[in-house]
Amino acid sequence: MSTLTAEDVEADTRHWIEKAVIGLNLCPFARAVYVKNQVRIVVSTARHLDAFLDDLDRELDFLVNTPAEEIDTTLLVHPTLFPDFEVFNDFLNVVDDVVAEHELEGVIQVAPFHPLFQFDGTAPDDVTNATNRAPYPTLHLLREESVERAVDTAGGDADAIVERNLQTLRDLGADGWRLLMTRR
Repeated sequence: MSTLTAEDVEADTRHWIEKAVIGLNLCPFARAVYVKNQVRIVVSTARHLDAFLDDLDRELDFLVNTPAEEIDTTLLVHPTLFPDFEVFNDFLNVVDDVVAEHELEGVIQVAPFHPLFQFDGTAPDDVTNATNRAPYPTLHLLREESVERAVDTAGGDADAIVERNLQTLRDLGADGWRLLMTRR
């Protein structure tokens, strides 16, 4: 993995956004901000957890100090720091603490994505886990205000979106997901 460049990681992330998140309509709100270039993708090269937390601090500050019309959401991606999903999942408690330290609870929410993401109670190979699988461990920093506005615009039924996504992935199947994620 040491041959990966930040450009490779960003390209893989954009492929995932375009083919899965937008292409499968897993997030019906993503297309609008993506086509307006309001999605910031930051590839962290931190060599240890403390430096990654510094990156998170900077991105939280950047997002709250930048108008949503310029940057609505940020993806903080690290290609190598969290190869183990359980470690990444445990780290999310620290992420919640950082959001609280910044006094951003109710302002920014963080959605986790990982190549080995596994929902509690599912088997590792359950294709529905792919709703939260990205090419690399990713923290998606979202403005609560933007999420609420998008849910309201979509009819206010987030549960229906989740159920539709699960069915989309079941219909696609594991082989279809792998093919979709293959960058050509």
